[in-house]
Amino acid sequence: MALGPLWLMAGGARAPILVPEISQHQVEVRQGFTGADLLLYGAILDPAGTRAAQDYDIVVVLKGPVQSIVLREKSKVAGIWVNAANTQFRSAPSFFALASSRPVRDIVDEKTAAIYELGLDKLQLSPIGVIDPALQHRFSAGLVDLMARQGLYREDGHGVAISGQVLYSARIALPSQVRTGTYTAETFAIRQGRVITSAVTRVDVTKQGFERFVAEQAAGNGLLYGLFAVFVSVGMGWLAGRLFALV
Repeated sequence: MALGPLWLMAGGARAPILVPEISQHQVEVRQGFTGADLLLYGAILDPAGTRAAQDYDIVVVLKGPVQSIVLREKSKVAGIWVNAANTQFRSAPSFFALASSRPVRDIVDEKTAAIYELGLDKLQLSPIGVIDPALQHRFSAGLVDLMARQGLYREDGHGVAISGQVLYSARIALPSQVRTGTYTAETFAIRQGRVITSAVTRVDVTKQGFERFVAEQAAGNGLLYGLFAVFVSVGMGWLAGRLFALV
């Protein structure tokens, strides 16, 4: 667990301390995995360890490993859909979920939201190459929309509950198709439009059992994985043939 920096606030008071936690630090992906429901919770304390004297808004962001994505736009030519313009994003998160105590637009201004990537429209996707700004915006919006429809990007402006100025909690669901790797859960304490402090926890999504064996062989032993794939295909074909012969 890493705590964000402490800042001096008005009147010389020190910033609060965030003590974040997560219900699962490891999610195991096995056969039949249907997703996981994570509870991100914690406390907002002053440096003396007591209840913070001020009210704060809380924003929680769960972000998956970044990946390179090529996005292509289809165009209809002579009645046939063909690939038209395309662009590649160097560091798009494979999963992004934001939950906040109030809608982000009511908590911070556009500049602060952009600095901390607080919102789907503020993601820094890092397109490769120089493209027209309007085209870049269209592709970025298209990627976010595509990932959102797959359940991999989401934003909930009322997803964080705060109790007694001390405890906060948010639930974020991981869908079954999430990518394996290390996920970061960053919590921001915000007051009067300023990010006062932040803290990070992590959760590892790993494959286990047969799925892990297949993934490891595919990555580290291409020949064995290829032979195994052929064996499975032949075996399934033979079994299907036997079953139809009995009908």
